[in-house]
Amino acid sequence: MKRSRKCVYVIILCMVMCILSACGKNSDSDKKTTETKTEIKTETKTEATTEIKTEVKTETKTELKSETEAATEATTEAATEKQEKDKTKIRIGSLKGPTSIGLAGLMSKSEKGEALEDYEFTIAAQADVITSQLVSGDLDIALIPANVSSILYNKTSGKVKVIDINTLGVLYCVSGDESIKNVEDLAGKTVISMGQGTTPEFMLRYLLNAAGISDCNIEFVSEATEAAALLAEKPEGIAVLPQPFVTAALKKNDKLGVSFSLTDEWNRLSGGNSLVTGVTVVRADFLADHEDAVKTFMQEQKESTEMITSDLSGVAEVVVAKEIIDNQAIAEAAIPNCNITYVDGEEMKKNVSEYLKALYDLSPESVGKKLPEDDFYYTGK
Repeated sequence: MKRSRKCVYVIILCMVMCILSACGKNSDSDKKTTETKTEIKTETKTEATTEIKTEVKTETKTELKSETEAATEATTEAATEKQEKDKTKIRIGSLKGPTSIGLAGLMSKSEKGEALEDYEFTIAAQADVITSQLVSGDLDIALIPANVSSILYNKTSGKVKVIDINTLGVLYCVSGDESIKNVEDLAGKTVISMGQGTTPEFMLRYLLNAAGISDCNIEFVSEATEAAALLAEKPEGIAVLPQPFVTAALKKNDKLGVSFSLTDEWNRLSGGNSLVTGVTVVRADFLADHEDAVKTFMQEQKESTEMITSDLSGVAEVVVAKEIIDNQAIAEAAIPNCNITYVDGEEMKKNVSEYLKALYDLSPESVGKKLPEDDFYYTGK
């Protein structure tokens, strides 16, 4: 009986221990399950939060960038519009030849919208077309023969001012007559020349007078192309032509040659006086109202002149496009011989005044019967 009770106690104790053991395992299992769930929940929440934050941050950056770009574009457009409005319209006239060639770079720059002012260009074959438009107010700036600038100053009572020199000696004596070597050889001859009343006539007359030649007959034509055409028909004739028409005439007619340069003869016979062929003038009232714009033009004109050295081919292309010269090869050959330059300030004043004085001593009518006063020269001061 006692053994029987003992066995019962043992059995009950074993059952209790089994129950307790099972509860412990379930507790551990529940704990692990809870931890796993917590980890999954935490990771999921963290990842979701990171993704949301990343998306929000990316979207915010994109929106800010887009707004910044839009603001930058708006500012650029406004600045460009303001720049266009701030530009001064300047109407410029030049002659079909070296003066227009010197502006070729600026013409191209202006057409591309890269010029600092709003330029409008007029190219004419004869000086009187340009001068009449300048006097009437249809042009603001003109590139004309040096002596014509003095005549205009006197005719308008000082309403034009010279601002720079744009060309030096560009005139040559051309002929198929190989006996012509200098001015003295023109004695008893007939010479065809353009530019009656302008630089070609007065320069030729000055040289003939300095050489003591009184029996040279000068026949005037309206344009250089006309003189070149007459030489083509009669190569033994003699003509005074400017570049680039000299090069064009020689390329088209191998019977012609350069007899001499009028620049060389001027240096030989003038006693050291400065030679100035072309100058740039501005209406005095336009200069008074737009001095800064005129200074800007002068700077861009200088840069345009320098392009002849740095980009001859590009300048030649513009010259052909503007029908100043009709052939690219001729343009590239002629342009370096055109003596295109840029001189302003006190040096300009000295050279122009010396040249006009030399012409005045020959013929007062060649400069408008009297020499200009100091207010004729704009030196930027």
